[in-house]
Parts: sequence; structure tokens; C-alpha cells
Amino acid sequence: MVIVRQGETVETLYRLVRPAPNYYLPFNTQIHGMNAADTEGALPFPAVWAEIAPRLAGLTLVAHNSPFDQGCLRAAHAYYGLPCPDYRFACTCRAARRLLGATLPNHQLHTVAQHCGYSLKHHHHALADAEACAAIALKLL
Repeated sequence: MVIVRQGETVETLYRLVRPAPNYYLPFNTQIHGMNAADTEGALPFPAVWAEIAPRLAGLTLVAHNSPFDQGCLRAAHAYYGLPCPDYRFACTCRAARRLLGATLPNHQLHTVAQHCGYSLKHHHHALADAEACAAIALKLL
């Protein structure tokens, strides 16, 4: 998580969340390199959410392909029987498509980040991706 206020990064936070069940499809492990052993000792979603939710109060959440992130957030809240806050979301992927159009070969996170001057060296690491998304948001939103 990267928190930006008034155009400046004021906080970064990285936490692993133990999914329920703690199982990973091989396809997902290929993408981000994580497996069940990586999250065995991690806290479950409700504990991590209790830590981060207060930091998000009043903020617009920004993600690259935000419908995916919104769906994951809603699903996690529903799974644990938690009320899902009605956050406002902004999508850097949609912004890139709208503002950059065909000037880019694609609108993937690493491509848009590079165009916006951010070198994404650890793509699919959650904090690196969040930092790239923040850099894009600061340029395009």
C-alpha cells in the first residue's frame, strides 16, 4: 500500500495476507512467485484489514485495473462477514487508455509506469506494483 497526500508519498506498507484456504493455483504462483509456504505465518485478512483500514479513511483507492481490486476487496469482506466500505476507486489503466491511447503498445502496469518515468523492477511484488501505480496516478490523474 502506498498512501499519497497532496502529491507526495507519505507512507508505504507491505503485509502478506494468509488466504483462506492457504492454497495457490500453479498459474498464480507462476505470476507472483508466492506459494502457501510464503503465507503460512501471515495474518488472515480481518487482522490485516484492521491495521490498514484506518489509514484509508477519506482516501480514493487507486489501482491498475481497479475493477479486479474492487472485486477482491468485496469478496474478502464477504468471505469473512465484514461490511465492505464503499470506497471511491480510480483506475490508472482506464486513465492510461483514455489519455495515452495508441501512443503505447499496451496499457499494462509496467508499460504505463515506464512511460510515466517509473522503472518497475519487481513487477507482481505488491509493494512495487503499488509504488508504480502511485507514480502513474501522480502523472495521469
